[in-house]
Amino acid sequence: MRIRPVRYDHPDALKLDGIVQQEYAELYGNDGDATPLAPAMFAPPHGLYLLAHDETGRPVGTGGWRAQDDTSEGYEEGDAEIKRMFVVREARGRGLARRILALLEDDARRAGRTRMVLETGARQQEAITLYESSGYVPAPRKFGLYRFEALSRCYTKPLRQPAQAPPPQPPAR
Repeated sequence: MRIRPVRYDHPDALKLDGIVQQEYAELYGNDGDATPLAPAMFAPPHGLYLLAHDETGRPVGTGGWRAQDDTSEGYEEGDAEIKRMFVVREARGRGLARRILALLEDDARRAGRTRMVLETGARQQEAITLYESSGYVPAPRKFGLYRFEALSRCYTKPLRQPAQAPPPQPPAR
């Protein structure tokens, strides 16, 4: 699998966005995720959007992060919000989502973001399992467009590395 940065409005990214919106509609009986998103939101250094292609060149996964400092929706200064994490059904179970997530976290950390945040739905158990096994914990309070929805699940993960202890010194002679 090849993962590379693209604009959020790349044709293959838009194709996968349409598929994920259909999955959301099936799971939740609505028109999909209504969160307003624009390509500029994912432009470095304030974000990044990744697209994965399989060995044949077919788009199979996406994920992005965007800087999020809007405390009126429950975010905190320094947040990096994960959006459109998605892998097509045929490519699931191969660690692709985990690779995309790790790349997004590394990039957000390099950009100076202090906390990764995301919102998913209670009916997306595969996503919840991925996030929890990657160190995400339920947020103490919800954030984002769906923060008042019963099926919304919000997760956070600190991005700052803990201070390294100095290496032990050899005993004095």
